[in-house]
Amino acid sequence: MTADATRADDTTRATDAVETSRDGGPPATDDPAGAAGVVRDGRFWAWTALGLLIVIGLAALTRYLEQNVPTWSDGTAVEDIGAAIEYPVYAILLGLLGNAVVTQLGWRDRIAAAFRTEFFIKTGLVLLGASINLAVIASAAGPAIAQAILLISGVFLFTWWLAGRFGLDDKLRALLASAVSICGVSAAIAAAGAVRARREQLAYTASLVIAFALPSIFVLPWLADVFGLSDAVAGAWIGGNIDTTAAVTAAGALAGEEALQIASIVKVTQNALMGVVAVALTAYFTLRVERRPGAARPGLGELWRRFPKFVLGFVAASVIATWYLDGAGADGKATIAIVNDLRVWFLILAFVSIGLEVRVASLREAGWRPVAVFASATVFNLALALALASVLFRGFSA
Repeated sequence: MTADATRADDTTRATDAVETSRDGGPPATDDPAGAAGVVRDGRFWAWTALGLLIVIGLAALTRYLEQNVPTWSDGTAVEDIGAAIEYPVYAILLGLLGNAVVTQLGWRDRIAAAFRTEFFIKTGLVLLGASINLAVIASAAGPAIAQAILLISGVFLFTWWLAGRFGLDDKLRALLASAVSICGVSAAIAAAGAVRARREQLAYTASLVIAFALPSIFVLPWLADVFGLSDAVAGAWIGGNIDTTAAVTAAGALAGEEALQIASIVKVTQNALMGVVAVALTAYFTLRVERRPGAARPGLGELWRRFPKFVLGFVAASVIATWYLDGAGADGKATIAIVNDLRVWFLILAFVSIGLEVRVASLREAGWRPVAVFASATVFNLALALALASVLFRGFSA
């Protein structure tokens, strides 16, 4: 083997090492320079510091736009759109813009160590658990839990099957199915941790979620009015369809106060099942998808190694927040609001990092098939959720 071939082979192995996360999270670049054998000298840390400043700066700009665009657009023809756009839109777009700039300048690989996507995502999702109060779910436990279980199961299995028919990679199938059936980007992130999906696949899925969620904010309340749905049924339909919590809140508010309450409870119930799906995906990919022919059946130790452990933090945060709110009352809500604000910051940092990391060539390779699968699954979700909401929430009063 020639020296050049040896170096190329070493680089390939190093790249493969970077693409796989050791603790079952999404593919990480937590140690890109180290994996490639680059000495961490003063220049490395200087470039990393510059990269971190870029990430934080874009995150701050994201938060600034999120908080001010609704005010700037107030009273204009785009008022509703300005109020409805969520921070993932700004974060990913600014990350992609920053990606183009640093790539053009030749900085991208040098500052890549600052793109701590995995850390930002996991921290944000653990903090997300604090916003899911188990006591709230209990107020509509029966129909909300029944709808969540039936809807998630039906839509997930349909999307998984359809994506298979379209010949999509199993990891992308898992991300698309989780995103459209549970809670959008957050579910896709949890699924990425369980199946070790590539970041390009996560970025692609997140983009689809955002693209479909925004028009749903306005279309679903309008359709609910056209169909003459009751507030409870409309709320359950909205909560079971739109893939991001903030968009559910916006659409529910347009549909009415009672619809907003039901939509929020249904959405929170679906969010709470995210950990269950992560466990199931971990087991399935360990025991079936990635198991080599003739290899011994993986034991509980392998399942534990693969399991995305931040999900335990997510559940613990939910339990702690529920217990804390029960004792602290109104004062506790202010504390939870601070935790939620911190969670938003971490998720913004994650989405900015995803935008900075994504490689356009990899996205182009995915082609039109994931879009067709996601669109078809969304239509299926609309129909199944409407049927379930009409049965389970008929005559229900919040």
